[in-house]
Amino acid sequence: MVEQALNIKRLRTRDPDFGPQLERLMSRLEADDAGVFDVVSGILADVRQRGDAALLEYTRRFDRLDPGSGAALEVPPARLGEALARIDDKQREALEVAATRLRRYAEHQRGESWSYQEADGTVLGQTVRPLDRAGVYVPGGKAAYPSTVLMNVVPARVAGVGEIIMCVPAPDGELDDMVLAAASVAGVDRVFMLGGAQAIAAMAWGTETVPAVDKITGPGNRYVAAAKRLVYGVVGIDMIAGPSEILVVCDGDTDPDWIALDMFAQSEHDEDAQALLVSPDAAFIDRVLAAIERLLPEMPRADIIRASLLDRGAVVEVRDLDEAVEIVNRVAPEHLELSLADPEAFLARVRHAGAVFMGRYSAEVVGDYCAGPNHVLPTARTARFSSPLGVYDFQKRASVIHCSPEGARELGRVASVLARAEGLEAHARSAECRMEAKDG
Repeated sequence: MVEQALNIKRLRTRDPDFGPQLERLMSRLEADDAGVFDVVSGILADVRQRGDAALLEYTRRFDRLDPGSGAALEVPPARLGEALARIDDKQREALEVAATRLRRYAEHQRGESWSYQEADGTVLGQTVRPLDRAGVYVPGGKAAYPSTVLMNVVPARVAGVGEIIMCVPAPDGELDDMVLAAASVAGVDRVFMLGGAQAIAAMAWGTETVPAVDKITGPGNRYVAAAKRLVYGVVGIDMIAGPSEILVVCDGDTDPDWIALDMFAQSEHDEDAQALLVSPDAAFIDRVLAAIERLLPEMPRADIIRASLLDRGAVVEVRDLDEAVEIVNRVAPEHLELSLADPEAFLARVRHAGAVFMGRYSAEVVGDYCAGPNHVLPTARTARFSSPLGVYDFQKRASVIHCSPEGARELGRVASVLARAEGLEAHARSAECRMEAKDG
């Protein structure tokens, strides 16, 4: 059977309807439909009320696993080390090298407490403290994601989080050795065989077996995403992650096969992933499209890639790189590849992107696994206001104010005026009662 030609959308900025076409292409895939939220709300309430009993029921129903007791949901710590010993040497080395690189990068992000003294002796500052406990959700089922373990746990460890727990589904009782080995390498304290919205509920409120955490991080399906949205406020969350995205800007001088494979690498995640190519070189775009047609049959996940490219993918022909910058800032992509002769000049004008890969040799996939920066990134245009996961997500800050007697008098005068302007007499008097006090 001959495959039908892959008619990827081709947009041109010179076309009068380019703007609406781009907006339709970029419209967010909504996972928060009423049906999903109804189901998830019920699961959250049930776990909050019944604890382990609800977890066991959902685990039997969704993962076809009957642990027998809540305590049996926890993976024995020794099993992590056993998994690390069981994987082959190349896999073990890859995990350890990736973790080392992630740790080295993360150490540059660690915030420190600071203070300074005013002329009147008042000391102002900020303390930076790690979270007491963090919870990491790692998807399971269709595939195993040891990289997710590393990307979420390593920055938490560098931040100094007191305890890190991990929830990962175990369909039919199966746990992936690479995931458990990654947990050992990264330093996870406790692992639970839990998936879906019920895992998010357990980490948010705690059960007899699973401790409540202060923040939940990690990706998941639409039910997990909805659950994280609903528990936010009870606990912190990293972000609401959508389908993965890449936008490649190329001047036409990169091997078109490389660009085709970069687009495949994003599209093979799932049918909702998005891969975009932006270039001022129409002939180069033709060569990339030809490379896509030629290389696609070689891909094991060709059906997924095809569906993703047809539904969400596109090539965009721009007049010049100035227009390319405008499109980048409008799209605010999760991953931005600048396959250009002078990527530094282009980067200086980029305002919105989750992670930027510079030059022809920086494939986005090295960022997925081992370059050093985190692969947990803002999607669906949220790079306009949010940032990659980092050490700072596992630290919290508190302001420090230590008034000297002179500072209390000066600040009290200002505070009392503003307090009375707001009609708050007790506020004013609280400041004023210290203004005439003797030093000491």
